[in-house]
This record gives sequence, C-alpha cells and structure tokens, in this order.
Amino acid sequence: MRIYVLVEDYSGYESPFLAQHGVSFLIEKAGKGILFDTGQSAEPILHNMRLLGLDPSSHIDYIFLSHCHYDHTGGLLGILKAIGRRVPVIAHPSIFRRHFVMKPYLRDVGIPFRREEVEELADLYLAPKPLEIVEGLYSTGEIRNREDFEQGHIGVYTLKDGQVMEDSIMDDMSVVAKTSEGLVIVSGCSHAGIVSIVKHAIRMTGERRVRAVIGGFHLIDAGDERIERTVKEFKELGVEEVYTGHCTGLRAEAAFQEAYGERFHKLHSGLVVEF
Repeated sequence: MRIYVLVEDYSGYESPFLAQHGVSFLIEKAGKGILFDTGQSAEPILHNMRLLGLDPSSHIDYIFLSHCHYDHTGGLLGILKAIGRRVPVIAHPSIFRRHFVMKPYLRDVGIPFRREEVEELADLYLAPKPLEIVEGLYSTGEIRNREDFEQGHIGVYTLKDGQVMEDSIMDDMSVVAKTSEGLVIVSGCSHAGIVSIVKHAIRMTGERRVRAVIGGFHLIDAGDERIERTVKEFKELGVEEVYTGHCTGLRAEAAFQEAYGERFHKLHSGLVVEF
C-alpha cells in the first residue's frame, strides 16, 4: 500500500511541490488508485502529480470525498476532466446539501458545484454505510458514535425545510485499509472526531492493531484538555504512527511530536508513504 500526499497546507523547505489549504491523497492498493479528496482546485494537484510521475488518466480509478467542505472537494471537476473517463465518486448522500457559515458574514463553505455537474463526468456512489472500495480498503461510512469530548458545534449551518439548523457534518467519512501490519486510517478533517474515527474503524474491521493514522485532525481551535485527551487516547489505542497536518494546528502537532517522537510525521505536499 502506497499513499502520495498530492496537496496539503504545507509543502516543505525548498520544495518544488505546491501547497494549498486543503487535502488530497492518492492511495494505491490492490492494483487500484483511490484519490482521497481533491483540495480547493485541481491545478496544484495536477502539478504535483506531474512531479511525482503520476498520470491522472492511468493512476486514478476512484475518487473518495471525505465531506462537503470546499477545501476537500473544490478540485473535483478539474480532476475528472484531467482523468478523461468516467470513474466512481464515493461520498455521503448529503454531500450536496446547503452548507454555510454566518460569521463574520454569510458564506457558503460546501461543495462548490451542483450534483448535475458531477454526474456529467462521473458515476456517483452515495453511501452512508461502510463500503468496500477495493479489497481490504473501506469507506467508514457515517461515524455516529462520537466521543463526548469530541462533540461540539464549529459554527457551520445547513437548511432543512426552510429552517436554519446547526450542521453536525454527518457526511464526514474516512477510509480504513487492512494491512499485514494493522489498520491504516486516512481522514480528511476528522469533524466526527479523530478518536471516534479510530474506534469506529477498530469496531468495523475487528482489527485492534492500528499501524498509522493519517490526515487532518481538526484540533486547530481545540483547548489543551482536548488535545491532551486525544494524544492519550491514541497511545491507549496503540496507534503506532501519526501523519498529520492541515487543520490539526501547531499546538496539537507539537503534542503529538512530543508523545511520538520519530513516529510523528508532519504531512507535506509530495510526501510518499508505504506500508
């Protein structure tokens, strides 16, 4: 199993790779390529793929969208056009809902195009429950059992029957892969709570060994207590390695660095990881 970081908030020192607020990974497993999220736009992803010697038309067989936010979905149409053929796009059924913030002003932060535009280029697989994408690699489906300390509103809203409601981001899904060394869990922003996601993956697969957790953990605005609890839970769950960045935040990254030492890795555009 190989994972390429195609775009991330950080590109690294003296790096030729482009960075952009957002996330996109290419996961290779069982002879197939699964593009996990598409950043804000296709251009930096395609630039970085060229540097890595990757051709979208031959290296991307599926696209998985972790949730609706623009920094994880904005490049979708551009990527689909670069692939040049219809591929499955896997996401939650609610991903095209209206999704917005109201501070400091009303602004849409959801997927920046209509369902019909995607369906012109790809085949949608909108599944709220776990789905095996390739052998040994699954969508987690919705994470309904969320740890108490990970619950809380982050100031996003949706519309339901004409009413403004808090949005709990139930479309937040991750990918979990079974390897001979244990589970490799890939998350986009972890709005469901990264500890909740890891525990869900363990329950779902029956595998208790967690080889690595990769992605954004959305602890950038978290207090010290939540950060410390998250690191503690990781250690108790036996998570062996951590690869994180994007929305994790400097304080949380520092806490993981202190706890994991050389087994902590900061994500950056162009990073390649093998298991």
